[in-house]
Amino acid sequence: MILEGCQGKPQITIMERTCPQCGHEVEIFSIDTQVACENCGFVIYNDTLTCVQWRKYARQCMGDEMVERLLAVARQKKEREAAESKEKEGAL
Repeated sequence: MILEGCQGKPQITIMERTCPQCGHEVEIFSIDTQVACENCGFVIYNDTLTCVQWRKYARQCMGDEMVERLLAVARQKKEREAAESKEKEGAL
């Protein structure tokens, strides 16, 4: 549940992503944390960051479960970026 009057109230949008495994176009809603590719099943994460990382009332606004899911996705993104950076350094 989103708090009434919240300045950070999300506008739900649909984004298209290309599956990195098979190239199929996948639709993901801005409030989804992940979606499986309809073609091959590869899990695509929504790495668009939300106010959950900086709003002190995020838990009251969105609920504990949604906040934890979004924070987990943000952590995974950070870990992937660090691993990719490490790989690039190793290749040089």
